[in-house]
Amino acid sequence: MGRGLFVTFEGIDGSGKSTQARRLAGALEAAGHGAVLTREPGGSPGAEEIRRLLVEGAPERWSPETEILLFTAARRDHLEKTIEPALSAGRTVICDRYADSTRVYQGAVRGALRALVDALHAQMIARDPDLTFLIDVDPDQALARGLARNSGEDRFETFGAGFQHKLRDGFLALAADHPERVRVIDGARDIDVIAREISAAVLERHGE
Repeated sequence: MGRGLFVTFEGIDGSGKSTQARRLAGALEAAGHGAVLTREPGGSPGAEEIRRLLVEGAPERWSPETEILLFTAARRDHLEKTIEPALSAGRTVICDRYADSTRVYQGAVRGALRALVDALHAQMIARDPDLTFLIDVDPDQALARGLARNSGEDRFETFGAGFQHKLRDGFLALAADHPERVRVIDGARDIDVIAREISAAVLERHGE
């Protein structure tokens, strides 16, 4: 059995990426491909504990530097306990957020710390996705959608609309830097249309 495919979804808060990640997992299972749906921060017991520290509480709870360390610790545990075992077993891993979010949120927007993010990633993670879908939407609409969820995990949404616009710019710049890996998806369309486009792209990678 060959090594599995590592697929990630990125985008600003409220972009619909979580919905599309779930839809892709369902499409792959229906097509007979083993899929593992996971998320960041989180995805393993230890990483889920760290998640609560990151997504709950006051906006200024942590400095950008502390956030980078917490995200890296959560990602390392996730990689060891969930991602690598699934890929080694030949399964497709679908992850809702991964290292690109840290590159944009902490490395490019909350401080000029991209070099630190990249250095920690190289030393402690050293694994990037095979394919990333960036769901691109209007930041104001996405923010309203994210806050309406009232999930209790809205620490980053409370930074406001200006922060969301900066995030979008950061994600689009990252996609332009990595065109071989990152596909920008117009998230303003019908969710079924988006889901079909994404599943077709992944099934093509599976030779279908």
